[in-house]
Amino acid sequence: MGKFFITTPIYYVNDVPHIGHAYTTAAADVLARFHRQLGDDVFFLTGTDEHGNKVEQAAVERGLTPWQHADEMVVKFKEVAEKVNATNDFFIRTTDPQHEAYVQAFLQKVYDRGDIYENTYTGLYCSACEAYYTEDNLVDGLCPDHGTPPVHMEEKNYFFKLSAYQDRLARHYKEHPDFIQPRHRYNEALSFIEQGLADISISRATLKWGIPVPWDESQVVYVWVDALINYPSALSYARDEDLTSRFWPPSCHLMAQDILKFHGIIWPALLMSAGYELPEHLFIHGYLKLGGEKISKTRGNVMDPFPLIEQYGADPFRFYCLREVSFGQDGVVGEDGFKSRYNAELANELGNLLSRTVSMVSKYRDAAVPAPSGPAEASPLAAEAAAAIDVAYASLQDFNLSGGLEGIWTFVRRLNRFVEERAPWKQAKAGENVALNDTLWNLAEGLRLLAVLLHAYMPSTSEAILERLSIESGTTTVKWDQARWGLLEPGTVLMVGPPLFPRIEV
Repeated sequence: MGKFFITTPIYYVNDVPHIGHAYTTAAADVLARFHRQLGDDVFFLTGTDEHGNKVEQAAVERGLTPWQHADEMVVKFKEVAEKVNATNDFFIRTTDPQHEAYVQAFLQKVYDRGDIYENTYTGLYCSACEAYYTEDNLVDGLCPDHGTPPVHMEEKNYFFKLSAYQDRLARHYKEHPDFIQPRHRYNEALSFIEQGLADISISRATLKWGIPVPWDESQVVYVWVDALINYPSALSYARDEDLTSRFWPPSCHLMAQDILKFHGIIWPALLMSAGYELPEHLFIHGYLKLGGEKISKTRGNVMDPFPLIEQYGADPFRFYCLREVSFGQDGVVGEDGFKSRYNAELANELGNLLSRTVSMVSKYRDAAVPAPSGPAEASPLAAEAAAAIDVAYASLQDFNLSGGLEGIWTFVRRLNRFVEERAPWKQAKAGENVALNDTLWNLAEGLRLLAVLLHAYMPSTSEAILERLSIESGTTTVKWDQARWGLLEPGTVLMVGPPLFPRIEV
């Protein structure tokens, strides 16, 4: 048994959640569920980032204290995990007193090492990013992420010697070519390092809503540094015991591309300074876009995922996001696209396959799956089933969630073609009992295998299929060692039920 520690970024509570937060959380849950299927020791972490200037401003605009605002918003972010059926082991808040104490102890180590010094900073500051930019970083004088003009700021801060870790970071990248995936994000981060790193401000003198700097309580820790430290801090108190030795380093930090610099450059350098092992992998997924424009709370073009999930369920939402947009790339999403893919692939292909198979076994064999005429490995579907298993396994191990789903769906479509090729209704009419038995067993076994392969992606759907096959299901019972062709017992009684995915009338 291995260990698998997966994290989402902690989500900023300056505004309500949107589809991007649900997308990242659902994707992380797919990976967590897959590794539980493998029998790995899994810890899945998500949570909220609650300090900083934007949170304080949002609270003032609402006539609340930052505490009151954060307490209200965190409920909505916890709902995101619940709505997408995520199985996170812990939900961290950066206002947790245990986290605050951990951040101070972490930074004290960096300070004691001599990697933090005091200096005056003068530069261009984007309040939406809560980050400083140089003129070269701007696009037409505007923040490259938010399209807003930065403001000139000058204050005395504490600085981290990021520049001192430039060579060590570059060496780590070259020794670990899969440290950041996809490859173009690795190249982007390495190029940034090789262009030269400047020291960064890690405190704020004018802000009060934050964690006090341990050696100078007149300043608070920069919100991004506070946020990054959540990954080890959560392990120190999530289960009232220190899990660091059990799970650190993280197997995968999962995030969108706009925070690559913080996670791929600043975070590893801080870890090096404090004496921690670096994460094994960072996977950078793309943006979901509405009308070709990045979904962003700052831009105001958010898409609320809750109505879709409440009406059609978490599984179709999870399926749509990972099927519609190649994981790691940008892609356009919308309600019309959701309904189209739902009808075409979930209702017509998977749902119809289940309904037809159960109906035919019920009609022709009194609901009991017949025995095949030969060994399972002789099945005309055996090789294609093995290919689907291999693709799904390799893809999920490599964080290629869309690739794994494509491999599975190739087999869904193969089973549908198998129905048309064999035409069991004709076999029954012609009295071809042996051939009909083979057809029905193959279809039922194909559904059983699909339930195992789809479990990480669509857990409720997986359980519903297994229930129709009278097979025990659940997170602790659907293991990856069941992803083998030929395990369905003849005589298994199938149960008729309502459509798995009722068609959406458009």
